[in-house]
Amino acid sequence: MTRKQIARTPSTRTPSAPSPTTHPPVIKPLTPATPATPATPATPATPSTTSAPATPPTSETTSMSPASGPRRDTPSVASRSHLPEPRPRFVDLVASEWVKLRSLRSTWIAYAVTALAVIAFNAGTAYDMYKYWTAENTTDRAEFIRDGMPLQVAFTGNAAMVMVLALGAIGALAMVGEYSTGTVRTTFAAVPARRSVMAAKAVVVGAVATGFGLFVAGVSFFLTQAILDGRGVGVPLGEPGAHRVVVASALLAPVSALAGMALGTVVRHTAATMIITVGVVLVLPNILSEDRYWSALAGHAMPFRAWERLVDVGSPTPSDFAWSTGGAWTVYALWVLGAAAVAIAGIRRRDL
Repeated sequence: MTRKQIARTPSTRTPSAPSPTTHPPVIKPLTPATPATPATPATPATPSTTSAPATPPTSETTSMSPASGPRRDTPSVASRSHLPEPRPRFVDLVASEWVKLRSLRSTWIAYAVTALAVIAFNAGTAYDMYKYWTAENTTDRAEFIRDGMPLQVAFTGNAAMVMVLALGAIGALAMVGEYSTGTVRTTFAAVPARRSVMAAKAVVVGAVATGFGLFVAGVSFFLTQAILDGRGVGVPLGEPGAHRVVVASALLAPVSALAGMALGTVVRHTAATMIITVGVVLVLPNILSEDRYWSALAGHAMPFRAWERLVDVGSPTPSDFAWSTGGAWTVYALWVLGAAAVAIAGIRRRDL
């Protein structure tokens, strides 16, 4: 081979090493590897063929909680709806009626005005007797007391008329007011036992009226006798017949109030109830005369006539058809029981 041929032949040498100016690669130091945590052995799965024993169905529902496992919930709404409601206690009904009565400012205003009017009538009569006392009457002090004149002044007929009218109206409004405002529907929706509600209302109305009557009769007695004592004719509470006058005058208040409540339950209209109450407890007793037997018997069945018989001490008024004080007390009791029965039966048999 000639030199020219050798020069033209391509070189088969490997590439030369990099030049000294080329930067060598950077090698990072190796950090020791953290040993691997051994794997936790898997819990063997429960065979799918195993099942929990069936539990009997109950009214409660069982739910699963991821944290605490199975738990027992409260009864469902459907099961609670079938549970019987507890029957309200009569004491609770009385407390509810007391709250309704004392929350009305008009009731206490009416009681206050009535008390002032009744005491003023009695005290005014006693003062007139004191003012126009003459020397002739001075010699007849013993006869004046024996005839029961101080006890007749202790609670006069005019004061009794005012109390009968006022307490009859207050008792009627205790029921008519609930009809006019619609409160009676709310009451019977909360307590469907109508007879129990009316019995509680009768107890509250009668108790408040009795307390009012005792206050008015007691104040009237001591005030009138203190005025008459200025002339030496006042009598103490221990005088024969004094207790009967005070108690009969005091109990006239609840009898009138319960009678008005019974009429309000049946009539249910304010104006009509007021007119009928005045006619029954005041006008009718004055119309019935004592001349005929049936008229006198009907008059004796009225509360106002019974009060007149009970306060008639000393020398009773002569009459062709006289009756005893026991019969007058019986009239009081029958009116209280009859008024309560009419109120309970009236609210039970009629719709609202």
